[in-house]
Amino acid sequence: MRLCFFDSNRPNGRRLFSRISTTLALLLTSSFAYSATITVSPDQDLQQLLDNSQSGDEILLKQGEYQGNFSIKHPLTLKSIQPHKAVINSGGKGNGIYVKSEHVTLENLKVINWGDDLTEQDAGIYVDKNSHHLALINNQLQGDAFGIWVDKCDDVKVIDNTVVGNPKLRSSDRGNGIQLASVTNGIIRGNTASLVRDGLYVIASKNNTLEHNTMHDLRYGIHYMYSYDNKVQYNLSYNTRAGYALMSSRRLIVNHNVTRNSEDYGFLLNYITQSDISYNIVDHVWTKPENKVLGREGKGLFVYNSGYNTISHNIVDTAEIGIHLTAGSEKTKVFANSFINNPVQVKYVVNREEEWSKDGVGNYWSNYLGWDLNHDGRGDTPFEPNDGIDKMVWQYPEAKMLLDSPAVLILRWIQSQFPVLKPVGVKDSHPLMKPLAIDDEKDAGAMAMTENK
Repeated sequence: MRLCFFDSNRPNGRRLFSRISTTLALLLTSSFAYSATITVSPDQDLQQLLDNSQSGDEILLKQGEYQGNFSIKHPLTLKSIQPHKAVINSGGKGNGIYVKSEHVTLENLKVINWGDDLTEQDAGIYVDKNSHHLALINNQLQGDAFGIWVDKCDDVKVIDNTVVGNPKLRSSDRGNGIQLASVTNGIIRGNTASLVRDGLYVIASKNNTLEHNTMHDLRYGIHYMYSYDNKVQYNLSYNTRAGYALMSSRRLIVNHNVTRNSEDYGFLLNYITQSDISYNIVDHVWTKPENKVLGREGKGLFVYNSGYNTISHNIVDTAEIGIHLTAGSEKTKVFANSFINNPVQVKYVVNREEEWSKDGVGNYWSNYLGWDLNHDGRGDTPFEPNDGIDKMVWQYPEAKMLLDSPAVLILRWIQSQFPVLKPVGVKDSHPLMKPLAIDDEKDAGAMAMTENK
């Protein structure tokens, strides 16, 4: 064999070196150079075919039922030829599909009847730690425990999947629809989750985007814990206890979402900081009569122990309490929101005055009785929603029966005539005379809300 040596500093040598480098790079980086397409029928051993396939193979499933618990240990695509006609049935135990490799795509599958052990984290599709560069597209899942569980992965796409839980189980005994645990750079888009515990549950995850998802008939639509730098946008949640439960997280962007027909909360913010909650719609938050207890009222926006946030351009319509802030939730910018048809607009006990306007723009309050004599779109007198009587009722709820008594009416009149007797609280110095429209009427959230009414 003849060996050739070249000088990479000479023109011809540089060209030859470049060609060799490119060829080697292609050989080294393209692990799928010899991938194949394999068609499988239900009478074949699917697990054996998965084990014997090569990296990059595409395995196409014919119509029928494939019984068992299947694991994927190297890069490949598993796809139903006809969407949702290839059914993975796990016989009521374990995981439906267990992904243990990078570069895996699951598409058009139907997964049913996996295990119901929440402690073992049984899931229709379970993605093990470090299974990066994953795509789960247009799959249907129906079962008792978790629908999709993704653990400690980077670059994940979960798109257009449907997860349905078991309504015969108590909510606490069901798994979550889609669960992200320590996931980074994920795109969770266009999914639907219903009859599970929480639709989308995100814990210890960062730099993810959850958008255009629909969650209904469950506990929480989207539930966040200990997660930073995430986007939650253009989602729809309805028939829940809380549309969006955001807890112990920072730097969230929560825009253009819709929640309606919640029982306890439209948006629950618990220890949320440095976040933007804007351009969302909250429609009807009301505790059911059979669940009524003292102190339990539906809250459009409930802000607990959360500060340094912006709450703006939201619509809160028909909630028992429009916005409730408590437990030190200060340094929050509240402006350009519309509070409509809420029996109690604001519940907030503070020791100093809180101004709820910015740059001359306040909020719209449907019960504001002031005038706009100069026609600038803002009320001529400030809106101060809570007085000493309100605060007394919050502290002693049994006193509600006295609200319409002559004595209370006289006390309210005295406070209005002698402001020195009025305790400090929320003040909107520039209340709006009409509600503001959501920025983009064509956004997916607003459209979904209209279509589902």
